[in-house]
Amino acid sequence: MTPIPPNQLVEALEWRYATQVFDPTKKIPAETWAALEASLILTPSSYGLQPWKFVVVTDPELRERLVPFTYRQRQVADASHLVVMCVKKTMDEAHVDRFLERIIQLRGGTADSLAKMRKGILGDIVTGSRSQMVTEWAIRQAYIALGQFIASCAVLGVDSCPMEGFMPHKYDEELGLAAEGYTAAVLCPAGYRSESDRYATLPKVRFAAEHMIHRHE
Repeated sequence: MTPIPPNQLVEALEWRYATQVFDPTKKIPAETWAALEASLILTPSSYGLQPWKFVVVTDPELRERLVPFTYRQRQVADASHLVVMCVKKTMDEAHVDRFLERIIQLRGGTADSLAKMRKGILGDIVTGSRSQMVTEWAIRQAYIALGQFIASCAVLGVDSCPMEGFMPHKYDEELGLAAEGYTAAVLCPAGYRSESDRYATLPKVRFAAEHMIHRHE
């Protein structure tokens, strides 16, 4: 892997912003979108459990139906793609065992060799104290995916807009999530900015580095 120059990363992050107006005529090329989906799949998570699924919505009619449940924010309809980051509301042994089977499939080994790991996960997330807050735990994991997706978009020259302003229960109904044991956690439309979006040219408002970065040397 050849790393990009450091200045290129900073330039990409300076370029990105929470896009307020997308150009509905511009679509993300298939190869670029495939890379962005890969960035979602490659997101790290606690224990590696991946307590999520990513619903990609491109159906125009469905996205229009989602606009009222997003407080009339047009990004969800006008962007090229809408990613709804969904999380599991409970964690069970079946999911853990499916994950361990995937480890064996990709890395080798046996169920016996992973027995200690299985016991530790079950005692924490499935039957332990954190089993009572699985949804909250999973939502925090989803925000890792959100951050990775936004950064990946920026590096590839794709605009995005992380969105918490929506009605999760309505999204759950429209996307059939509740029946599958999931709930919508956060949204991220992706596409290309409209020339009419005045926010595209505004300076970023960030506190100075000396106020935000603290070093112990």
